[in-house]
Amino acid sequence: MVPVRYLLPNMITLLALCSGVTAIRFAFEGRYELAVASVMLAVILDAVDGRLARFLKGTSRFGAELDSLADFVNFGVAPGLIIYLWGLHGVQSGGWIATLVYATCCLLRLARFNIGNRAQMDKAAEVDGEKQATDFTGVPSPAGAMLAMLPIYVSFMLPDAPQVPSWALALYIVLIGGLMISRIPTPSFKSVTILADNVRFVVVGFVALVAALLTFPWQTMVAVAVGYILILIKSAWQFRKNRKGLRGL
Repeated sequence: MVPVRYLLPNMITLLALCSGVTAIRFAFEGRYELAVASVMLAVILDAVDGRLARFLKGTSRFGAELDSLADFVNFGVAPGLIIYLWGLHGVQSGGWIATLVYATCCLLRLARFNIGNRAQMDKAAEVDGEKQATDFTGVPSPAGAMLAMLPIYVSFMLPDAPQVPSWALALYIVLIGGLMISRIPTPSFKSVTILADNVRFVVVGFVALVAALLTFPWQTMVAVAVGYILILIKSAWQFRKNRKGLRGL
């Protein structure tokens, strides 16, 4: 007998996969706003399934592998094809090579994450039955997808502005792919704690963010992406500073 709690997170993972594959369909139909929204829905569902599995104590190796395979489609294949069809098909082979590089980097990022995640599951528990990492190594694939589509958000926000040149867009998504496989530590929100007195402010802030997404979706996505880029710059600077300190020792 299989407990239902093992099935619910996997069902949400499959919903995320359906959303990512549907994003590809919308991109082929030229409905790019719906395509981007479908990827963002997959990001939300991806955040929910893991937390639900931990809450229900329904984590499993099968669920972890299923989640990883879905992530490659949702955050590697789907964004790559959306960006290619939106702004890279004009450079033909060069744009396709950039798309392949991005998707490959996403796959490598997920493979590296799986190795670390499997090692954690094999070790003794530290927090709630699982060892919790304080940082990611490299940009996580959902964040990579969010950053890769930043030029599309800007084009939706400023429809009269000139579109990003294809060669610049190709270099940009290659850069995002490089960030996913980099050794730069990026913060894991699983480890973030807040004071009990500040919980109400976080809740209000979350409601404001959701309201902004529903009212001004592309402006909000641009703001979120730029904010995350600033976090990455700070993390990269701190990482470089720490490496210099170790060399000095």
